[in-house]
This record gives sequence, structure tokens and C-alpha cells, in this order.
Amino acid sequence: MSGPARVLPVRVLPVRDDALLVEVDDLAHALALDASLRDDPVAGVGQPVPGARTLLVPFDPWRLPAARLADELRARASAAGRPAGDGAGDGAGTTAGGRLVEIPTVYDGEDLADVARLLGCAPEEVVRRHTGASWVVGFVGFAPGFAYLTGDDAGLVVPRRESPRTRVPAGSVALAGPYSGVYPRASPGGWQLVGRTDVVTWDADRDPPTPWAPGDRVRFVAVRESVRGAGPVHGGSSGPARRTGPPMRTGAAAPTSATALEVVTPGLLALVQDLGRPGLAHLGVSASGAADPRSLRAANRAVGNPAGASAVEAVGGGLRLRARADVVVALAGADAGAVVHRGDHPDDARRAPLARAFRLRDGDELALGAPARGHRTYVAVRGGIDAWPVLGSRATDTLAHLGPSPLAPGTPLRGGRASGPGVGVGRGRTPAHGIPAVAVDDVGAPEPATLPAPGEVTTLPVVRGPHDDWFADHATLLDQEWRVTDRSDRVGLRLDGAPLTRTADARARELPSEGCVTGALQVPPDGLPVLFGVDHPLTGGYPVIAAVASTHLWLLGQLPPGALLRFVPARPRR
Repeated sequence: MSGPARVLPVRVLPVRDDALLVEVDDLAHALALDASLRDDPVAGVGQPVPGARTLLVPFDPWRLPAARLADELRARASAAGRPAGDGAGDGAGTTAGGRLVEIPTVYDGEDLADVARLLGCAPEEVVRRHTGASWVVGFVGFAPGFAYLTGDDAGLVVPRRESPRTRVPAGSVALAGPYSGVYPRASPGGWQLVGRTDVVTWDADRDPPTPWAPGDRVRFVAVRESVRGAGPVHGGSSGPARRTGPPMRTGAAAPTSATALEVVTPGLLALVQDLGRPGLAHLGVSASGAADPRSLRAANRAVGNPAGASAVEAVGGGLRLRARADVVVALAGADAGAVVHRGDHPDDARRAPLARAFRLRDGDELALGAPARGHRTYVAVRGGIDAWPVLGSRATDTLAHLGPSPLAPGTPLRGGRASGPGVGVGRGRTPAHGIPAVAVDDVGAPEPATLPAPGEVTTLPVVRGPHDDWFADHATLLDQEWRVTDRSDRVGLRLDGAPLTRTADARARELPSEGCVTGALQVPPDGLPVLFGVDHPLTGGYPVIAAVASTHLWLLGQLPPGALLRFVPARPRR
């Protein structure tokens, strides 16, 4: 007869007004709770993001109150944490029926000898233990396709390198802490390199783009030489092995529609953006999309496009576009003092309106200056920007390197097909794109005079948590003005001010990787917060003290360097 279920430490912590973090005792427990939400979904809950011992749960607060969801998550977490014999999964955290992925590996990594020294054994013994261990995909983060693999050899634990490498080659097989992983592309990294594989663990042209998902089992197989181009073999616990599916169409090839505009100069930075690619957390892909979705929607509505059609996101001014046909365009967001130069009379320049559709004749040029307020201007073209979608979106994710490349001189912008008449820009509402939703999302164009400006204070409401208890004095966050530095981008806004100080207990602690949200104020050891933007990493390992309320996230895309921020407690939802 089995004994009583053990009581597990379960905490439900606020992350934002539309997200909760469930903190459990280990990865197996987090995966079990994730499986529970997949198998028996809760209405209003989006796609959870597993962490080392957490589960980030986004939800729609207009459909599901946070308190009710917290009660449901506690009950499910308690049930999911019961040991075998009480209805839960096995103690190793493996998922019954999960696929088996085999990774042929050449064990000649630069750190193999150091790992052997740290473990007190020969390099051959490291290889034997690494290939003999049973690995499970715990969660996917850091980069698309990067899986944190947890094994059943409790002694196979090594620290990260003291000095991270600036470049780790794609396909490197590595160890860090209790995890193993395969770098999907060349990137900086501090893990210990023990080998290499030619298995491609991320390819957006493949369906699916990554060979594994949380709960899948992984086995490393020692080989003398990798087979270039070989794909991973994976299958269920029974049945024949199979290869990955056929390739998908992505943004690598140009569409066949006619060119509407040509980039003369991109200015500081110009990207193609839409409303992003939500729902792909299981692949390690964040939603990304327009940094100011309100302005993107407003510009699209003005020309008669669907609210989420692709458009140009221009940062800081300087963009210049030449019409290659008669086209209808609209601008929204930061007022960049745009002017239209007539193609047949270049000296004849007229001011382009903001938040209203207007026509460019073949040969006309649209030039954007530097906005006095705000940071991003959106240029919508009737019919949208026609580029191959990558994972269902034409958004450019600057961290994950997904979507169209940044615009460059000579880049053609091909127009799609319009779906309706221009409606102007009014004060209306449209459904939010994906979950979590901001149900009251006024898509009217923000008034340029109200946008942030360098040297002026913008007030942002924040929800404290999930790790505000790591910090000694919360007044340091709220009782000062933070300056947005020029080292800010779509990944995050780096803030300058009086540093936040950790408590004495927290200084000696290291936070296991966990899911993060846009608007999170992540605090690295120097105490200066990074305010996460739309291209933030899916998971992070520094504590988050608070997050900007979902109603104000659009403002993050309009904060220029030099803007001052003051954080205030967000009002509770009723």
C-alpha cells in the first residue's frame, strides 16, 4: 500500500496582471503541471512556459480572475506532484509516450578534459556517463530550438565556465549545472563544450523546425565522425523511427507580387513587422512583433488592411522610401515630420499627414525625419508588405534572427492585396491577437504630443513580483527616475539610476532559468534593471522585481534614449 502523498512547496506568484508563475520543487513537477494544462485546458489560459522548477502561465484577466486561476493552479500542482502510486508520473520526470531523439555526437569538445577534471575521472568516463544517461527535454529557451536537457545521472553536474566564450559553434554539445544542451546556432555561451553534432536542432524551413519538445527523451550516441546533414531520428516508445517533415516556405525567397516601394535609405533601423508569432513557446520562440502594436494597427486600419498586416517599423527617423507604383500608405506612431517629394518635381515637397491615408505616385519619395517625441513610426501600405511568412508571421525577431532581414538601401517592398476600404483612424476596439489578451485595447493612434520625449518623465504602472523579495529596499525602484540609455533596443531597455540591492540571503543565491514576459524588469548583479521588450529571451536567469502592466506595454516601443521613467504600483483589477 502506498503512503500518503508528500506535501510539496507550491507557490503562485504574480508576474504581470495577465500572467502567474507557479513555483514547484523540481523540473519533473513543472512538466507534470504543464502536461495537466495541455491535457485538460483551462478556458482563458494561454500557452505555459516551463522553467527549471517553474511554470509561467499567461491568461486573459477579462475572462479569468487571477485569484481563481491561482487556486486552480495550486490544486493541479498538488495533484501533479504526487509520487507514483498516487496517480502522478514517475520520479525522473519523463513523460510516458514521449518521443526518443538520438543525437550522434563526436566527443572532442574543448572543455572535455576540464569536465573530466571537475568530475574526478577520465575523459572516456565522461563520454560513457553522458551517453549512458537518460535525458529528457525539460524546457526550451535561450534561443529557438535550445533545449535544456535534464538527466538521471545526479553526479554529472559541472559549473559554467568562469569566462563565457564570445562564440560557440552551432552543433556544440555542452554541459552546465545539471543540464546538457545542443547549441542550435553560433552564439555566445558559457557552457562546458564536450562534443559536437551535425544534427540541426533549429531550421525554420523544416516542419517541425526543431526535433524535440518538452517531455521528449534524448539519447546521445558516440560516433567517430558526424554525418553531415543527417537529421535526428526520433519516434515514440513504439513504432518505426521517422525523419523530420517536409520543408516549409519562409522569408528566404522573394514573393512574386509587384514592387510597391523601394528603400532609398533605412535610417537608424527599419524592419518589417506584424503582430508576431504567439503560441510557439514550445519551440523556444517568443511572440515578437511590432514594438508598438497600437500604432501598427492604427496605420493598417487607415489604409484598409487587417489590423495585423505587415508594415514597416522605422526607428528614430531617417527612413526614405521611393514609390515604384501608385500606392496608398499611412503613418502612425511617432511624428517624424514626414514629407513627400514629388517624382516629377523633386523640389516640390509637401508634409505627409499622420494617422490618415494618402497616395504616393510612381516616383514619389517619402522621407521621415527624427521624431521629437516617441521612437517608432509605422508605415502601412495598402495590401500590406508581401514577404514569405516564417512560422506564420512576417515579423522580424532581432534576437532569434527570424523573419525578414533589416531593410537596406535598394530593398524592394512588394505590396499584397487590400481587403477593404480605408477607414481612417478612429477611437475603436478590436480583439487582441492571441493569448494572453489585452481585451480593452484601444487601437486609436496615440496622440504624438503624448508620446515620451528625452528628458521628460513617463509614468509606467508595474505589478510587483515574482522575485521582489530578493531585494532589500523596494523604494529604490519606485522613488527615483530611471533614464533609458542608448544601449537599448527591441530586446530590452537598459536603465540607469541608483542600483537595486539584493538582500544578504539573495546575494548567495542563483535563480534557475524561468519564463519571462514583455515588460519584465530583470535585475542583473549590477543592480541596474533591463526592461524587457518584445524580442526578449523566452527564459531568463536573473530575478525579476516587477513588470509593466499589460495595458501600457505598447508604450515601451515609443521610449527613446534619454527618456525618464517613474514606476508606480498598478491598480488591482476589479
